[in-house]
Amino acid sequence: MHARTARTETYITIVGAGLAGSEAAWQAARRGVRVRLFEMRPCKKTPAHETGEMAELVCSNSLRSDSPDSAVGILKNEMRRLGSLIMAAADATRVPAGGALAVDRERFSAFITKRIESEPLIEVVRQEVEKIPEPACGPVIIATGPLTSDALALDLARITGEDNLAFYDAIAPIVAADSLDHGRVYRASRYDDGPGDYLNCPFTREEYERFIDAMAAADRVRPRDFEDPRYFEGCLPIEVMLERGPDTPRFGPMKPVGLPDPRTGRDPYAVVQLRSENLEGTAFNMVGFQTRITWSEQKRVFRMIPGMENAEFLRYGSVHRNTFVRAPKVLAPGLELAARPGVLLAGQVSGVEGYVESCAAGLLAGVFAARKVLGLAPVPPPEGTALAALLAHLYRSEAKNFQPSNINFGLFPPLGRKIPKKMRGRKRAEDAAGKLEEWIVAQKIA
Repeated sequence: MHARTARTETYITIVGAGLAGSEAAWQAARRGVRVRLFEMRPCKKTPAHETGEMAELVCSNSLRSDSPDSAVGILKNEMRRLGSLIMAAADATRVPAGGALAVDRERFSAFITKRIESEPLIEVVRQEVEKIPEPACGPVIIATGPLTSDALALDLARITGEDNLAFYDAIAPIVAADSLDHGRVYRASRYDDGPGDYLNCPFTREEYERFIDAMAAADRVRPRDFEDPRYFEGCLPIEVMLERGPDTPRFGPMKPVGLPDPRTGRDPYAVVQLRSENLEGTAFNMVGFQTRITWSEQKRVFRMIPGMENAEFLRYGSVHRNTFVRAPKVLAPGLELAARPGVLLAGQVSGVEGYVESCAAGLLAGVFAARKVLGLAPVPPPEGTALAALLAHLYRSEAKNFQPSNINFGLFPPLGRKIPKKMRGRKRAEDAAGKLEEWIVAQKIA
């Protein structure tokens, strides 16, 4: 425990000193607000962590692409501009990784721990929090990550409703609409007479048999030691479904009945259905294709789907343990719980996916909570920034089918005019940077 500050009447309580909690504490302290940061490690360990250091990376040491024209690159640069501790640590401890930002994980965590412990406005308390604290002395931020302790998860479920808390992520890939072959893919909903809400990729029998053979042989991500690979029957990975028989997918998510191909007038042998991921129709979700197939194999195998030969994947599928809320249903503006005003969620428990996205949610929660202490309303980042795109996913997604997501261009608003594909990332980066600067100046946010 590092108690260097006298107790004050108003302070922010943060539960969890992972990536999001550490970033939230840092952002609040930078704005002159006191913080009590609770971390149960090393007093109580998780199945995945090995140390008591803050922001320990338990999986990959990569923070993905560092290209300034990529969606995650734009998000990183916005965080750098806002004084992110996590990004400062990553830049200071980076290791060679081509175009990716990868870090020396031990030096990375040590850098963050040292900065947090030496900040006079942050008091670190090494103990487990089993119930969500009341925001009596100031805002509370829950940033306990994908391995939220059982006791705290139960309390969160009690507050939000058990149906609004999930313990496993089952994510299907998302593809860019303009990368599909619309001469082969057709729009229809099962048995509907109208244009339909789904895009359908039709298979002949031969195409289907080649596809399932390739899928059955594809490399998969193995469950980690702390993961119990028991799946919900209504959300099976597509390759697990295939293990029950080669025709099982044809009687599940690839069922072709009621979807006649307008080119033949007959139902195809099988279909892959794509559901719009945003109102603009620029991104589509592969319905029922949650998977543990590796990302490189997903790209190879799923491009065998008719009409997806040149598919651009905005997000790959995955299945892993992750405690998160159904954000569109339970979150109010400023990342607060609608059922418990004054309690904010940050990191993966809020419904984002990935290291960088968790840090970004922590950054925003820290800023919003600090403004609350200072008597100011939360001011969301402007549309067009990566930070706003991330929040839009949490608030505007369909609640019933909500799944965490990495940042991707499908979450951004569409560009206002026709721009060559190679220039879109740069254009989005330029627009986002300009809007972020306006936000900083107007709100004195940094």
